[in-house]
Amino acid sequence: MTVAEWCIFATLMLYLLSIASIKWIRFRHFDNSRPRDPAFYDDPIAARALGAHQNGIEAFPFFAVAVLLAEFRGGPQRLIDELAVLFLIVRIAYVFTYLGNRPTLRSILWSIGFAINIAIFFMPAIRRFLPL
Repeated sequence: MTVAEWCIFATLMLYLLSIASIKWIRFRHFDNSRPRDPAFYDDPIAARALGAHQNGIEAFPFFAVAVLLAEFRGGPQRLIDELAVLFLIVRIAYVFTYLGNRPTLRSILWSIGFAINIAIFFMPAIRRFLPL
């Protein structure tokens, strides 16, 4: 497996852990028989953890498809790996800024992550212009 493919797995785990951690921390308040109970997410940190989780679900498919497409279409693997690692770092920072209630920085990080995905996605189309 390539580094980028491991980053796909790590990104998946990140969005799962962003909500699982808050459920574990607040386990006495979490009712597993009603896992989507809106009352659990009344707490501001739980609501932000849910938001980070949901955004992770939204961001994951594009990232996974972009990486796999770039690899299958013969993009430069080293650059794909580097951008995938960068995307993962940005997503980790994104989750922390979401939990820390830093909306402006969070939006900047989201934009950077989206730009990284665009770069990975179009890499096969522009590979002949890259100095690699």
